[in-house]
Amino acid sequence: MTTETTEPADEAPLFGPESQFSAFFDDPRWALAMIRATVLEAAHPQIGAALVDNSTFVTHPWRRLRNTFLSMRRMFGTDPAVREREAARLNRLHARMSGSDSHGRAYDATDRAARAWVVATLFESAVTMCRLSGQPLDQDTMERMYAEYRAFLAALDGDAAELPKELADFWRYFDRIVENELENTEAARVILYRLFDHLPAPALLDGMPTLWAAGRAVVGPLLGAITVASLPEPYRRRAGLPEMPGAPTLMQGAYLAAGLARFLPEGWINAETIIEALSLAPDSDDPRARTVTALRARMRKASALLRLLTPLSGDTDPGPAPSTATEENRRSSEEFFRRVLDQTGDGHLDWPDLAAMARELATRLDLDEPEETQLYDAFAAWWRELQAALDTDGDGRVSAEEYAAAVPSLAGPALIRVAEVLFDATDRDRNGSIDADEYRILFRTAFHRDLTTTGGGYGRSAFVGDFLSFMAGRRTGTAYDPLLADA
Repeated sequence: MTTETTEPADEAPLFGPESQFSAFFDDPRWALAMIRATVLEAAHPQIGAALVDNSTFVTHPWRRLRNTFLSMRRMFGTDPAVREREAARLNRLHARMSGSDSHGRAYDATDRAARAWVVATLFESAVTMCRLSGQPLDQDTMERMYAEYRAFLAALDGDAAELPKELADFWRYFDRIVENELENTEAARVILYRLFDHLPAPALLDGMPTLWAAGRAVVGPLLGAITVASLPEPYRRRAGLPEMPGAPTLMQGAYLAAGLARFLPEGWINAETIIEALSLAPDSDDPRARTVTALRARMRKASALLRLLTPLSGDTDPGPAPSTATEENRRSSEEFFRRVLDQTGDGHLDWPDLAAMARELATRLDLDEPEETQLYDAFAAWWRELQAALDTDGDGRVSAEEYAAAVPSLAGPALIRVAEVLFDATDRDRNGSIDADEYRILFRTAFHRDLTTTGGGYGRSAFVGDFLSFMAGRRTGTAYDPLLADA
């Protein structure tokens, strides 16, 4: 792969801890900049269509955040072998995403111009976040950072030809795309007006719907207003985006407040620690889980008090109490469809949903191309089996009603094959058993089985049986919940 990553020996490397990207990575302002960049990406017709059809960012935003974080760490790390391997993985992922939008226009996630626009929005939003927070970058720093992002694109595409070589030309390129190509796409509207209002709780706050709903009801609209106010004015005008009175002042205040973090001692804010803590389950063997468990207990008390003082409709009613332990540990067919099968959140089950499952599993296991392809092929065969059995109206997808009416047993031959392929991919040493370390890679938690009675590992038949039990029996509280059901 030919890349433009060579720099003079007397300059700091474009990747690694000395890069400008790394300097911003733990900066709280980066969170606001990333939201802004994501909206600008989604406003591109090709990218927006790919997001709507294939992405899980609405139903599983925290999972998407963590995977994106890890990917960026690999791409901007010091090890070129890790970067090349991650670039190959991303290219394989994007090669599986193509189709047409609601207007019949074709999209392809490997389109070089669209990929360049993604990188452009990240760079421009980083520059904008510094300007809005009263700490504008000097010309040399901007030049340096632009070289880093072009090197990032070159690592993905083999070259950075789709982005102008000179920074001065970049601004003309950026303005041209904003004014002539961006649209008020469905994906952009979802991010601005749906995602924040319906953002599911991370694992840390799962089980406390009142507290989460109360905070979301306040913070969600504010984030939306701040993001809209920060977008380029030509795009806001063309897309007809409403602007809340006082939003520019609110936006400026948010960026200035986040920028004050530069006065905190080094290491106090660590993005990796925060993201990992948000995704920790209470039963995790991670030492931080004890702190998370104690925090969850305090939050539950606050949630209970809030529920007494200001009851909220929708999120707080637990429904009738289950009559037996079995009922307590089972999902309804509707909930199973929504939380497990409908990965993209469009109300239907189709191939992108199962592809999203395969993508998450392959990402967790960090599979190479042959094993990754085997996993995707197994899920594709399962989709064909499901489509043949459940798609009664022949529209090429399965609705929640079609699924509920059939009340199917999903444990057919194709699903069994999925479980077997997943077992083989998890069993790294090919000894016919999943040990504690292999289990932790897949499930990110401790091995909760009696290793003495199971011969020191998790055998193929037990693994396949548990996977089928989860998928067909709709059980909750299993290791597969954080893997396929959690946000």
